[in-house]
Amino acid sequence: MANDILKGKRGIIFGALDEHSIAWKVAERAAAEGAIFTLTNAPIAMRMGKINDLAAKCNAEIIPADATSIEDLENLVNGSMDKLGGKLDFVLHSIGMSPNVRKSKPYTGLNYDFFQKTIDVSALSFHKVMQTTMKLDAMNEWSSILALTYIAAQRTFPDYSDMAEAKSMLESIARSFGYHYGTAKHVRVNTISQSPTRTTAGSGVKGFDDFIDFADKMSPLGNATAEDCANYCISMFSDLTRMVTMQNLMHDGGFSSTGITAKMLGKD
Repeated sequence: MANDILKGKRGIIFGALDEHSIAWKVAERAAAEGAIFTLTNAPIAMRMGKINDLAAKCNAEIIPADATSIEDLENLVNGSMDKLGGKLDFVLHSIGMSPNVRKSKPYTGLNYDFFQKTIDVSALSFHKVMQTTMKLDAMNEWSSILALTYIAAQRTFPDYSDMAEAKSMLESIARSFGYHYGTAKHVRVNTISQSPTRTTAGSGVKGFDDFIDFADKMSPLGNATAEDCANYCISMFSDLTRMVTMQNLMHDGGFSSTGITAKMLGKD
């Protein structure tokens, strides 16, 4: 059920690949709630996905951009303001990639060039996005910037590999940049720590089905779905959460606060 809580708001959504992407679900919900936005992804990712279908469904423009490239980001932000008719009210950073994970490198035998790529794509790009929007004065006051993260930033999941370090940096960047953006422009910056979700990217992690099953048994409410996460993102883009910033918001059905459950003990 839509309530037009984003009516009149403009934004950029990074990372929609296909219908399994959280960013895809966010775009659908944002459009339903009255927002207008541009969609973006790296050119290589766009060739692999279905972003054109999403753009047609949401009546959104697509502006390809490599989020590690300042030049691309400047083109994206300026192009978005031009196409949308003004400054932005929200940005979703839903980007993550590890060459080490893709190539099944063990954590104790990482390729460090790959590791730097993981950090650049999955974490440093978030800083670059915000530095670019700040430099171009692209965000309205009380706007909202979000990035998606995972609890491996705080706890060890052996097969999550160097993505854990990237997520830790991502969350730190949100706190640090959130302070500066808040004092300068009242812009809110937060991360959402989502349950393991069957996205195209997430499914590339070794043992991912075991991650999902374990988290579901440990979470009193069960795992949060991609649709649930989209709803949470919409609430964070809205004016209803305008005093929330610099937070890592757990969206995991209670997983992060649960020590053990009856299901894990085989009593349920």
